[in-house]
Amino acid sequence: MEIRKYVAIGDSFSEGYGDETDDGLPRGWADLVAGRLASAQGIPIDYANLAIRGRKIAAILDEQLDAAIALTPDVISINGGGNDILRPRVSPAWVSSRLLIAARRIMASGITPILVSGANPSGVMPLGAVMQRRGDALADHVQRWTSAFGLPYVNNWGDARLRDARFWSEDRLHLNAAGHAHAATNLLMTLERDPDPDWSGFTGHTSAESAMNARYWREFVGPWIGRRLTGRSSGDGRRPKYANYIRLEP
Repeated sequence: MEIRKYVAIGDSFSEGYGDETDDGLPRGWADLVAGRLASAQGIPIDYANLAIRGRKIAAILDEQLDAAIALTPDVISINGGGNDILRPRVSPAWVSSRLLIAARRIMASGITPILVSGANPSGVMPLGAVMQRRGDALADHVQRWTSAFGLPYVNNWGDARLRDARFWSEDRLHLNAAGHAHAATNLLMTLERDPDPDWSGFTGHTSAESAMNARYWREFVGPWIGRRLTGRSSGDGRRPKYANYIRLEP
């Protein structure tokens, strides 16, 4: 299938958080995929990215889904649920059901949905065993219905290579540049497209290879807990990176 218009929706994973360029702006796997599609197909790609960090699955459907469909792309990639399963009480089956609703609405509009799971941080973060159980359950649910519908599903969660600490930024929740390049490779391989060989040389500005010291708890865990207690989100007041199409030349 030739892809001329591509829209990404989701949370910080789709936004590209953790893979900041020298100007401080997030790049990420969706940007890499869009650029590679233009180069590989030899045609311009219209690309939009409506994802906003911190969004839970309900907000993704409420704020991003209709806007993405209105852009009438060929494909919409959707990820979500990572922020939900970080909460104390969540049903992975419920999160999966929201993703299924989104996929059905996308298909009903004549657009192909690509379901994309986040990567698995349980090996590098505190309370990883809880995250592992919830993420495994969510991935299993999504795997079943995407297989039933014959939909592309990029199961980054189940990719054991992406659990390596060198793919994660120092906050231990977001992939770095190397991790996002690996996730982009996974999506393109799911679509039976070749990735960019230069991506294998990507390294992150930071990684999760060091120990969880006092600085980590002070700079990352403390603020995260503070936002939870006050009902705030890292995405409050943020707008989509690319709310309308940008054109990427081959």
